[in-house]
Amino acid sequence: MDGAPRGRNTIGMRGIVLLAAALVGLALGLAGVWQLEGARDGITITPLQAGTTPISVYRRDGEAAAPVVVIAHGFAGSRQFMEAYALTLARAGYVAVSFDFEGHGRNPTPMSGDVTRVDGTTRKLMSEIGRVTDAALALPGTDGRVALLGHSMASDIIVRQALADPRIAATVAISMFSEAVTASAPRNLLIITGEWETALRHDALRNLRLADPSAGEGDTVGDPACGGRRAVVAPGVEHVSVLYSTTALREARDWLDRVFGRTSTVPAATTGHAIALLFAGIVLLAWPLAELLPTGAPPAPIPLRSLGIATLVPAVVTPLVLRFVNTRFLPVLVADYLAVHLFVYGALSLALLRLLGIRFGRVAWTAALALAVYGIAIFGGALDRYVASFMPIAARVPIIAAIAVGAVPAMLADGIANQGGHAALWRTLWIRTAFLASLGGAVALDLRRLFFLLIIIPVIVLFFIVFGLIGGCVGRRTGSPAAAGLGLGLILAWAIGVSFPMFLPG
Repeated sequence: MDGAPRGRNTIGMRGIVLLAAALVGLALGLAGVWQLEGARDGITITPLQAGTTPISVYRRDGEAAAPVVVIAHGFAGSRQFMEAYALTLARAGYVAVSFDFEGHGRNPTPMSGDVTRVDGTTRKLMSEIGRVTDAALALPGTDGRVALLGHSMASDIIVRQALADPRIAATVAISMFSEAVTASAPRNLLIITGEWETALRHDALRNLRLADPSAGEGDTVGDPACGGRRAVVAPGVEHVSVLYSTTALREARDWLDRVFGRTSTVPAATTGHAIALLFAGIVLLAWPLAELLPTGAPPAPIPLRSLGIATLVPAVVTPLVLRFVNTRFLPVLVADYLAVHLFVYGALSLALLRLLGIRFGRVAWTAALALAVYGIAIFGGALDRYVASFMPIAARVPIIAAIAVGAVPAMLADGIANQGGHAALWRTLWIRTAFLASLGGAVALDLRRLFFLLIIIPVIVLFFIVFGLIGGCVGRRTGSPAAAGLGLGLILAWAIGVSFPMFLPG
C-alpha cells in the first residue's frame, strides 16, 4: 500500500520538473528572440552582391545621406558574427555594410593564394574589400565618406587597405595584430582589444606608442577630426566576446562620430545576453523533448582499464600516424586533416572497445535522427540568424558529407565510451580531454601545417559542452549510446563543414 503512492508521487514530481524545464526553456528562448528582433526594430537589412561576394546593408529607416562603414569579420567568421556592430552603427545613422569574405559564410568563391605572404591571400582579401567599398559607396543614401571596421584576421586586412585607399577616413581594428601600422598611418585608427587578450593588448599599446611614446591604454593621440589614434580595452571579454562588449560597441560608434562630426544618442545593440538566453533555452528544452522518445535500459558500465586503453591508445597513435600522411583532399583549410583525425581516432577507439568485449547495443534510429534535426535545424537555425553562418551553400554539401565519414565514427566512439551520457562526469571529462589532447599533439608535431586547428579547438570544446548536454539527454532516455553518437557525429560534421573557410592554393 505504501509503495504505490510513493511511485505515483515520484512520477508526478518528475513530470512537474519536466514541465517546469520546458516552460523555463521556452521562456528563455522567446525572451532571447524578442530582444534580438527588437534590436532590429527600425533597421532595414538588404541583401546584395558585389560580384560573388554576399553583402548585407543595414540602415535606419528614413535616414538622410550618411557615411558608410564597411564591416569585415575574422577567420572562420561571417557577416552574422559582426551583426552587433552593424546594428549599432545603423542605429547611429550610418550605412553599415557587412559581407562574407571569400571562402567564408555564403561566399561561393574559395580563398586562394599563400596565407603566409602579404602579396598572397592578404592581397586578394584587400581587393575584395575594395570591391565591397566601391559597391557600398555606389548605394543611394550615402554621402561619399567611408570607414573600415574589422575583427581579428580582418584587422590586418583593413589596416593595409586603409593605407592603400585614400578614401578611407577611419579604421576601427578589433583584436588587431598588424605589422603595417606606422606612426601616422592609417589615419584615425581606433584599436579595441578585450581585457583577456593579453598579447594583443601589448601589441595595441605598441602601435599607439608609435604615435606618442608616452601614451597609455585609453588615451587619444591627436584629433580624430584630422588624424588621431586611440587604443582601448573592453573589460571582462576575450577574442570572441569582445564582439558583444558594450564598451567596444560604444567606442567604435563614438570614434566614428568624432571622425565624421556626428552625434549619436541611440544605445548600442548589446545582443550578447539575448543570444545567451536564446541558446540556454534551446539547450534546456532538449531535456523535456528527449522524454518524448522511446525509453531503453542503460548500458553496462565500462571497466576503467578498458576505458583507459580505448582512449589513450588512439590519442597517442592518431597524431603520430597522421604526421606522415598527406591529408589535403578537401578544398577547406585544415578541415580535411580534422576529418581524417576524427576517422582514425574513432575507428581505433571503436575497434579497441570491441576487442575488449564492450557491447555497442542497438541504434535507436529515430532518436539519432531527432537529435541531428534538433541540433542542425533548431539550434543551427537560430545560430545562422543571430550569430554565424550555419546553413550551407551548395559547394559545402559534399564537404559536410566527407567530414561526416570521420565525425560519425569519432562521436560513436565517444557515445559508447560515455555510455550515452550515463558515465560519471569525471569519465566524460577524461574521454573528451583525451581527444582534445590528441588534436593538441597533432598541432605540436606540425605547427606550420595545422596552426589553424588551434583556432578551432575552443569551438570543439564548446561543441562538447553544448551538444554534449543535448546528446546526453537523448542517450540517457533511450539507453542507446550509438544513437547519441550518430546524431552528434552528423551535427559535428555539419558544424565543421560550414565553419572552416573554403580554400584553393595558388
